[in-house]
Amino acid sequence: MFSHIMVGANHIEESKVFYDSTFGILGYKPGTIDDRGRCFYFNDNGIFAITKPINGEPASHGNGSTIGFTVNSSEEVDAWHAAGIANGGTSCEEPPGVRDSAVGPIYLAYLRDPAGNKLCALYRAS
Repeated sequence: MFSHIMVGANHIEESKVFYDSTFGILGYKPGTIDDRGRCFYFNDNGIFAITKPINGEPASHGNGSTIGFTVNSSEEVDAWHAAGIANGGTSCEEPPGVRDSAVGPIYLAYLRDPAGNKLCALYRAS
């Protein structure tokens, strides 16, 4: 469904440290910074990028927005969350754990990146 997701950041290098660590837990390579100062993460399904806003205004998070990442285990959720906290992110919502959902129990954790963007790592046990 998605070709790419791009979020704003005021300090690309600070955000790159955060995303390199959290995406590294999920098995992705460190981001690549292009000649315009944007940082890109690639996989077979799409692209995730961080950039300073092109209008020159400060980056800000989308109130009510969340970007969710599928992970392979509850342990990977916990490692992702810990890596994010250790690298400039902040925990938000409830601590990592099991939640009931319309599709059954899910294990998830929420973080805000250094620019305040809300992220989620989610594991659906089969």
